Amino acid sequence: MKRADRLYALMTRLKDGGLHRAEDMARDLGVSLRTIYRDMEVLAASGVPVEGERGAGYTARASITLPPLNLTEPELEALHLGLAAVGASGMPELADPARALSRKIEAVLPEDTGQAARRFGFATYPFAEAALGFRHMPAFRAAIRARQKLRIVLADETKPHVVRPLHLDYWGRIWTCIVWDEEAGDFATFRIDRVETLTPLPGLFVDEPGKRLSDYRGSAAR
Repeated sequence: MKRADRLYALMTRLKDGGLHRAEDMARDLGVSLRTIYRDMEVLAASGVPVEGERGAGYTARASITLPPLNLTEPELEALHLGLAAVGASGMPELADPARALSRKIEAVLPEDTGQAARRFGFATYPFAEAALGFRHMPAFRAAIRARQKLRIVLADETKPHVVRPLHLDYWGRIWTCIVWDEEAGDFATFRIDRVETLTPLPGLFVDEPGKRLSDYRGSAAR
């Protein structure tokens, strides 16, 4: 398993807000305890709100409040997406002001965790490549609104997936899309930055029992 994929798997586990022992994560992923400790340090440096310590366990808490404003999750996602996209644009006249704005936001973030500034809007390795997925965001959003199937090809794969896009999700600086995979006959979650090609397909899909977002959430809650 590639390091970036392992880190994403760890993020997915921490996302539930529970306390996870490093020993359990190391066993499930087939790596050493030392590797898990290093991965936790990388996640924290990348902006993922990891809390915990060796021997006690780890958890993650996502903060979406910027005083004096109370932001909704979509509002915070839009703010982060805009800053990250501009920061990765390669245009100094825009990228430099975006970083300055990022520092101003960091200055007013709550400091109740005792952690260092999280460089809001600018992920470090291994998630800097997440900006690659920005080009697909409009197509995914349009397909979700229109209920239009997509044919996507993921990095390191040759076989395309025909999917029903159901919901875009953002957490830990990674954008994903929950889909119904027609070939697999099951729900799946794809990282947007791993999508190489995306093709909207003709015709629309309708809600069917067992293939809806509500069905996915119901199965995830069990």
